[in-house]
Amino acid sequence: MTAWGAAVAHVGGDEDVAGEAWRDLEARYGEPHRHYHDLAHATAVAGDGAQLAAEAGLGAGECAAVELAAWAHDVVYDAVPGEDERASAGWLRHWLTRAGAGAQHVARAESLVLATAAHEAPEDDEAATALLDADLAILGADPAAYAEYAAAVRREYAKYDDAAWAAGRAAVLENLLARPLLYRSETARARWETAARRNLAAELTRWREHAGDHR
Repeated sequence: MTAWGAAVAHVGGDEDVAGEAWRDLEARYGEPHRHYHDLAHATAVAGDGAQLAAEAGLGAGECAAVELAAWAHDVVYDAVPGEDERASAGWLRHWLTRAGAGAQHVARAESLVLATAAHEAPEDDEAATALLDADLAILGADPAAYAEYAAAVRREYAKYDDAAWAAGRAAVLENLLARPLLYRSETARARWETAARRNLAAELTRWREHAGDHR
């Protein structure tokens, strides 16, 4: 059984329906307009989220919710922030309900996906902390992997010209760097914070130089 199937089963879902949902999930993550927000990203977030949840000592139900939300958090992706997360949460709710999962588990997993929209959740929500930190793990990757991520995200927003993208991306990077902390948990901060700030600062410098070249 796949990790997805095991998580669905843990919350009381039917294995056959879980398999049907997985096939739909794979198809959606394989859409041609995706370059970063694909199955590889979901797999990475599920893996990191599961590890962070376990290290935080979360119970099996919360760990399953983190894993389900990780797999589904970008299953609908049209590069429309907010709408994508709401649609992804709806997708997860539909399939878990159809599979017969317990209502409390459905609501919990759905709430975690919705938390990824603004990347905000109550400080004491350790499941959300595991998911949100895992979603940002790429920021703390080695420089080569980070460069691939940044280039892939740029391709997903190809409809914007370089000038518009440079301005928008620089604003996002500045906002991230202005945060006192990028990661919510001490574990994630120890693992990724220093490298993430280095990567973000380097990318911001590149976009600022690009903007200067086109003045």
